[in-house]
Amino acid sequence: MVKIAPSILAADLLKIENEVINVDNAGAEYIHIDVMDGHYVPNISFGPNIVKSLRPITNKLLDVHLMISPVLPYIHEFINAGADIISFHPEADKNRKEIIKIIESSGCKTGIAIHPRIEIEKITNFLNEIDLVVVMTVIPGFGGQKFLYDQVSKIKKLF
Repeated sequence: MVKIAPSILAADLLKIENEVINVDNAGAEYIHIDVMDGHYVPNISFGPNIVKSLRPITNKLLDVHLMISPVLPYIHEFINAGADIISFHPEADKNRKEIIKIIESSGCKTGIAIHPRIEIEKITNFLNEIDLVVVMTVIPGFGGQKFLYDQVSKIKKLF
């Protein structure tokens, strides 16, 4: 079943509470939070404090997409902040199995995000260990990009 998870990356930070409430009222089941560190991707966005601040505002699932490297040192911060789903890019940290184990044991759902330059075959060995796959249809790190239609084939391969 397909779920819609609107990203708050373009939200007005001075009005983020209202922006999240509007997404809630629109019927979204998830709130997608793009976390960027300026290292794995060239931009910087949200951190665990935003996740923690949003938790009391919504009962929707907080879907945290980590575009950070390394991942392992920060994973507990996002779990403790109230994330429900944590997705990460497997090429961003060599400790992939440990990260998956930590996320699973916390009760959060585990996701793998696929960069457009990474072939789907690179993650097939993780599919039995995770709950979801985020197929990136833009280059990670920038909002407002054009949809990369060639990524649709990855979605088809997953089904």
